[in-house]
Amino acid sequence: MIEKEDLFDRIGQFLADHRLSPDPAHYSFVHALMTDPDGPTARAVASLTDGGVRLAHDDVIRLGGVVVNGPPVQSAPAPVRTFEPSPEARSDALVAATQSQVEGFAETVRVMHAVTQGFGRDLEESAAAITRQPTVAGLDQIASLTGGMIARIRDTEVRLAQATAEADALRAKLAEARETARRDPLTGLANRLAFEEAFAACREVEEPCCIAVCDVDRFKLINDRHGHHVGDRVLSVIGQMLAKACTGHLVSRHGGEEFAILLGGVSLTDAAALLDSARADVAARRFRVRDTEEGIGQVTFSAGVTAIRADDSHEGAFVRADQLLYTAKSQGRDQVCAA
Repeated sequence: MIEKEDLFDRIGQFLADHRLSPDPAHYSFVHALMTDPDGPTARAVASLTDGGVRLAHDDVIRLGGVVVNGPPVQSAPAPVRTFEPSPEARSDALVAATQSQVEGFAETVRVMHAVTQGFGRDLEESAAAITRQPTVAGLDQIASLTGGMIARIRDTEVRLAQATAEADALRAKLAEARETARRDPLTGLANRLAFEEAFAACREVEEPCCIAVCDVDRFKLINDRHGHHVGDRVLSVIGQMLAKACTGHLVSRHGGEEFAILLGGVSLTDAAALLDSARADVAARRFRVRDTEEGIGQVTFSAGVTAIRADDSHEGAFVRADQLLYTAKSQGRDQVCAA
């Protein structure tokens, strides 16, 4: 249990670290984070701020913060809004819905099994009785049993149709949950989990494969000078430019301002040339703040590229590419280092 004084200090420090104004909207949002550190919103914040990235007011809104009446962050009045849940919250809801449907499907199967057992038992007893004493009453009993059987079959058909529809809905929800769990909510690119799965699949095919690690140069300065929301837009644009330049390959946001790319079926020379072309495109672009048209200045990234070896683990190949990335950084940034 967090002491009140400690909680107050931690909330204030969080607001200061992320340069959020101490208005009720921000305070209540951070209070919820501190009092439920293992909740879906707290996990989403931890993922979003990985690598030292700051939260902005827009992030509070996007992550589902409840805005109350109070001083606006901007000069315009701050309206009361209803927000969509965060991707993590949506994923948790999908898991809960899936679990509920699994339980409902299992119950349907149990009922169908009980009905089948009951009919089989009744039919066996009636057949035995008729064998011992074939009477009109026995035949009437068979007719009655047959009518009951038809009714049960119809009821079972309805239950089976319901179970089939539930199974179809379950498959769709599982596919949606799988997609959500493997997608970065900011850029729309694959995330670290999807990258690791693709790396494992790449090891199973007999073709050359390379891994690249890219990092936006001096990204902290962009956040410091223009705000975290501008930094988010820069990351999204660079991510889309990388995805376009590397069409046919997997581009993922690995965390913070870092991207990881898996290039299948290309040599190390071709992979390095592809990344260098993307680097040149990003360096040539003139980024501006959307709201003010203020120039951000040149934005560049550095990259390390290496060929995946037969005995490489995911960690081994990634560390090698990461070391090449830091070589590119130490040699002046805005370049691709391959080995």
